[in-house]
Amino acid sequence: MALRQHGPHRQQAHQCSNDLAHLHPLSLFSRQRITIVLKHFRITTPQRTPMITWRLSLLTLLLSLVAGKSLADVDPRDADASMFPTDITYDAAIPTPASILGHELGAAPVRHHELVNYITTVANLSDRLTVETIGYTHERRPILFVVATSPGNHSRIDEIREQHIALTEPSSGATVTDDMPVVTWLNYGVHGAEASGMDASLPFIYYLAAAQSPELDRILDESVILVTAIFNPDGHNQRVAWLDAYSSKRSIGDPAHMEHDFVWQFARTNHYWFDLNRQWLLVTQPEPRAWMKKWHEWRPNITVDYHEMGGNKTYYFHPGVATRTNPLAPDEAERLMAETARTSEAFLDAEGRLYYHGEDFDNFYIGKGSTFPLVNGGVGMLYEAAATLGRELDTPHGLRTNRENIRKHFRTSIASIQAGVNLRPDYLRYQQQFYASALQKAAAFPTKAWVVSAGGDAARLHFFADLLNYHRIETHRLGREISMNGATFSPDESIVIPTAQPQFRLIRSLFETLREFEDSTFYDVSTWTMPAAFGLQNAALGRRDVRSDVVGERFTPPAPSAAAPASSSYGYIFEWDAYYAPRALQRVLESGLLASVATKPFTAITDSGPVKMARGAIFVTLDRQERPREDILAVMRRIAADDGIAVHSVVSGRSATGTAGVDLGGPSFVPVKQPNALLVVGRGINLYDAGEVWHLLDYRMDMPLTLRHRDRLGDIEWSKYTHIIFPAGEYEEYAPEFADRLRLWVAEGGTLIGMRNAAPWVRASTLDWIDPESEEALQAAAEDEEEEEPVTRQPYADKSSTEADKVVGGAIFSADLDNTHPLGFGYERRAIFLHKNFKEPLEPTDNPWAAVITYDEEPAYSGFVSQENEEALGGTPALIAERAGKGAVVLFADNPNFRGYWYGTNKLFLNALFFSKAFDAPAEE
Repeated sequence: MALRQHGPHRQQAHQCSNDLAHLHPLSLFSRQRITIVLKHFRITTPQRTPMITWRLSLLTLLLSLVAGKSLADVDPRDADASMFPTDITYDAAIPTPASILGHELGAAPVRHHELVNYITTVANLSDRLTVETIGYTHERRPILFVVATSPGNHSRIDEIREQHIALTEPSSGATVTDDMPVVTWLNYGVHGAEASGMDASLPFIYYLAAAQSPELDRILDESVILVTAIFNPDGHNQRVAWLDAYSSKRSIGDPAHMEHDFVWQFARTNHYWFDLNRQWLLVTQPEPRAWMKKWHEWRPNITVDYHEMGGNKTYYFHPGVATRTNPLAPDEAERLMAETARTSEAFLDAEGRLYYHGEDFDNFYIGKGSTFPLVNGGVGMLYEAAATLGRELDTPHGLRTNRENIRKHFRTSIASIQAGVNLRPDYLRYQQQFYASALQKAAAFPTKAWVVSAGGDAARLHFFADLLNYHRIETHRLGREISMNGATFSPDESIVIPTAQPQFRLIRSLFETLREFEDSTFYDVSTWTMPAAFGLQNAALGRRDVRSDVVGERFTPPAPSAAAPASSSYGYIFEWDAYYAPRALQRVLESGLLASVATKPFTAITDSGPVKMARGAIFVTLDRQERPREDILAVMRRIAADDGIAVHSVVSGRSATGTAGVDLGGPSFVPVKQPNALLVVGRGINLYDAGEVWHLLDYRMDMPLTLRHRDRLGDIEWSKYTHIIFPAGEYEEYAPEFADRLRLWVAEGGTLIGMRNAAPWVRASTLDWIDPESEEALQAAAEDEEEEEPVTRQPYADKSSTEADKVVGGAIFSADLDNTHPLGFGYERRAIFLHKNFKEPLEPTDNPWAAVITYDEEPAYSGFVSQENEEALGGTPALIAERAGKGAVVLFADNPNFRGYWYGTNKLFLNALFFSKAFDAPAEE
């Protein structure tokens, strides 16, 4: 007997019958499970033999008897009667979520394959829905995109989309028409740890397909509803795996139960531990690249974003804190937000449900799902339910259930699409006026264009232009060489971004620096100036600077590539300034080749003549290599093709400048060994910081990286690792038994890297280590010397703002980089910008060469920093590199890999891996 399930995912049908043998006895004979077996599977063999028919009849009879009711009495909607509106009817041809899942919503976590199966099944049965796979996660799970509207609208959906997009293009001359649909987008499940954020998509999909009511007919006629389910399948899978392992048959609400005690960051994030709700602007991950492509294809009027928050709260939805709205968001957006919220308020008021606005959450950082629309002609609505972290949770507000959260998110989804239709003329006119006013504001704005350059690094310029183009920002080649603010911009290395574009507000947000704020509290970072993050030279061009020959042709960023080098009889060299130079060096070392790094500038004799090379250049000799020369040439040509790096064929080891120069065989070339790094992860470690290291090395640089939980770090042999990386985390009480062993490992040649608040711990464990027997006496003496300052009484109402002033939550600092130090190799300029979100300063060491980077005396470049914090951090080290025995200790005050988009400081971290032995300790006196 072959079973086939309606819809494209037929293999699930075969799995279901096998799964029955593993179910708990009570769930095996549930009414919903009976419905699955008998309603949604059918015989597909050409003819039924008597034996097959008898077996099916026996199974039917057995399940009916155990269930205690005849199958004719089972209505799938009974299981979810409290979930759906009861004053309307539903199409019986559309299966309910419970009938497919085998349990009512909220009784168990919905697995990703179940959601995919349900959505595709419903879409195949409904003329109101279409579904497509728009991308895949790192773990190859599909991301589904659903379009819901009336059958009539579906028949001309491309025309509707084109007319809608025309409103965002002032040059089109498009106007709002009476029959133009409003477009509403709903996000489900961007944070995998937040169960109801995904599960609420199932009843909503069912409602859109099955509900029979004049009101829904009106909504479908007058709107296009876009549903992305789910945003974060990989994170969701982490949560489900935990709940499967630790959920009891009986639901346990005790917060201490292991079901509620998972490391939420593992599930909140994607495979590489990136928070995808900070990626709307940055799009460094495959999930946001998939959904943002669709978002820009539609430019929805309303974007609704579903989440969960702390279990001790009630139910939140926008508008947010009024004083913490991005200044580029029009006031009209706030009004529309408040009007949109009224339909959700009406539903919750009718049921006597608690909710709130205007506290906790804001609309400042534009990289979030509910804020990004504000600078793109729409409105974002954030909804937050109190998390249950499982099926149910005891809270100060009483017992909360996941089912309750699903229902509230589902019913406010209905309220949101109702609001969109009720406010349809307002939303469409607002969108048109938003983009028309963008050109008006650009005309009055003093900056007419920005010019940016990455020097010779084509990869960073590629990434930057790709980001802009992804967000529909036009970029152009620089038409001719110009000089601005002491910098020269050449046409082959620079691009121009005119401000007179429909995306004017977004362009301003990406380029401007901010130093004045209405509020000192921020839910996220307070700045994201992109040229600083990408390490780009940039200049604002005024009206006199922008002439017809300055703005060249449209620029489409090509993948970085370079000409293949000719075969050499001596060796090959390449510069270190390119973004992918570390990946190129990894290829060399992983191929078993010998390589060295230049610690001084030199001029090489190549097949094309003398070539000047900077510190950090990599030399691959043909002397003493075990690989054939043709293999070495193949590696060099792959570097040119895949990494976009110019590789030069050397014809002599002698310097082109004679005896005054640096020869290739001299001591200024230091051998480089292949790193074999270990990254500390797990409880007590900031997974965001750790994930950014993992992503940089594994995904971008193709370097091996061992991940090890912090509480199991002492169980392994460290001698095979060249580097151990401690990301930010909780270190106040961290006192591992292997501390002595760690110091010995460094002394014998290992490199220890500490980042942010791990840096003081790493330093204390190595550089500042003292005899444990005298530590207590020294600490007591230090405490005696400290003078206690009297406490000044303050109003409690000022507590939040006063404490916010003490935080450095996400600013950009200017600093001075010693680019003659090996950890500064690859940087042409000494001036550098750093992302700053840790306020404790690194204390300088006694070594005058150890501070590779120091902050400027007045370092605040953009973002909120209190005067007290700026004064405390000005002039202090941002990067310290010390030798310790045969090893090294590298301390980062900041995170050079922040959110995967700080391309301008990634190389600092990579230098710490490749060149941590390329500098010397101070000579003993």
